[in-house]
Amino acid sequence: MRHRKRTINKLGRNTAQREALLAHLVCNLIKVGRIKTTLPKAKAARRLAEKMVTLGKKNTLAARRLAASRLRRKEVVKHLFDDVAPAFGDRAGGYTRIMKLGQRVSDSSEMALLEWVNHVPAPSKEKPESAE
Repeated sequence: MRHRKRTINKLGRNTAQREALLAHLVCNLIKVGRIKTTLPKAKAARRLAEKMVTLGKKNTLAARRLAASRLRRKEVVKHLFDDVAPAFGDRAGGYTRIMKLGQRVSDSSEMALLEWVNHVPAPSKEKPESAE
């Protein structure tokens, strides 16, 4: 029986490829704080990212092992449990936001920016213009 087992968006991939793709997207989101991807991938990655933060807030050995099995990178799991999850300690859910960016020029795919709600973008690396 397959009660309560569903995959909303298969993303044109088989199960192993899809799980690897989502794990990679969430790992990059944890490391960098924001990622730019297509809208369907962002919506699928948001589900996994929210679940990983919930595991990070539990901060138990079982939660850490479950996160490691899903994300497949020890250093990312450590960063999740030490830095990302404690920042959402008082928040009950809704840890990510998706901002639509418009269509990609090459194939008109809908693009989106997936980021943490408490993400503060780093200042731009451009040199300030000098007032002469």
